[in-house]
Amino acid sequence: MIFIVLGSQKFPFDRLLQSVDKLVAEGKLTGDIFAQRGASSYMPQKFPSEAFMDTERFNQEMNRADIIITHGGTGAIIKAVKLGKKVIVVPRRAQYGEHVDDHQLQIMDMFAGLDLVLPCMEPDQLAEAVEKASSMTFRSYESNTQTIVNDIDGYIQSLMG
Repeated sequence: MIFIVLGSQKFPFDRLLQSVDKLVAEGKLTGDIFAQRGASSYMPQKFPSEAFMDTERFNQEMNRADIIITHGGTGAIIKAVKLGKKVIVVPRRAQYGEHVDDHQLQIMDMFAGLDLVLPCMEPDQLAEAVEKASSMTFRSYESNTQTIVNDIDGYIQSLMG
């Protein structure tokens, strides 16, 4: 199952939804596909979607999915990689009016550099990305929370003499 996650901010990502609709219509992208389309105005014709959903429903869809296709938002990426999902990131681009700048490219590159996600620069390349992600092994997400806590604790201890 493929779950498309486009976030909850005011930025639409119609270009991605239109590309997926076209790929499904052409038979290049198949299977169970569901989208959380966020502020996008485009209504997919070839697969079901909802604009927004409550946390419980969102988590159900996230858990059910084999592959997550997401915009370059850190929240969606981190949630998906923590669950051990195969994640494809398609960044929103400023040149298309999808965001105010191209910071999602940098976020995507950072996670890709850690072998946690598969970057996909253009939505029309998603069929190839899904095929590639299906056979890839991604690194497991490792939280560094305990390291940070230990560093803070060590610093406090050093202050106390």
